[in-house]
Amino acid sequence: MPIRVFIDQGHNPSGANAGAEGYGLREQDITYAVGMDLARLLNGDPRFTARVSRTTPTESLGASNAASLQRRVYLANSWPADYFVSIHCNANTNPAINGTEVYVYQQNTQAYWLAQHVLGGIVEEVGTRDNGVRLNPTLYVLRRTAMPAILVELAYLTNGGDALKLRDEQPAFAQGIYSGLLGYFGMAPL
Repeated sequence: MPIRVFIDQGHNPSGANAGAEGYGLREQDITYAVGMDLARLLNGDPRFTARVSRTTPTESLGASNAASLQRRVYLANSWPADYFVSIHCNANTNPAINGTEVYVYQQNTQAYWLAQHVLGGIVEEVGTRDNGVRLNPTLYVLRRTAMPAILVELAYLTNGGDALKLRDEQPAFAQGIYSGLLGYFGMAPL
């Protein structure tokens, strides 16, 4: 049976919890595109099957932040997915802050080891700075999913160099996540 991966494309396209912005880029647009690229890679590999939280760029998953988070977790848990990958873009008031980090609920878990592989895959594929795997047990999607879950902060929309990568290398970010999944499972590329 293929490994089921639920890809959460983060924020709603408008309104409640629309996400970060920087350098003319919007988080919800980038996460949608990277999520769709990742789904194509996974669904093109017979060892996986993937579903996405947003099937169109304008799809909204709830009228509030809480409703959106609940909907994404419900979709993953009711499938049921084997793994949950939430895709985001970061922002900071300091434009020098850059890089990729991956958040997990708890250390020394399957999610933690998956996060290490995914982080390494992105850094190798895209060349972002490795900001490490970080613990954040307060994040709703990490607390409420019934499967190993990671929250990937691809890069910083508020950093010029990262913003260029987020604009121009969206397929490479998806490839990095895919490569990380393959590494985690000890699978060779097809």
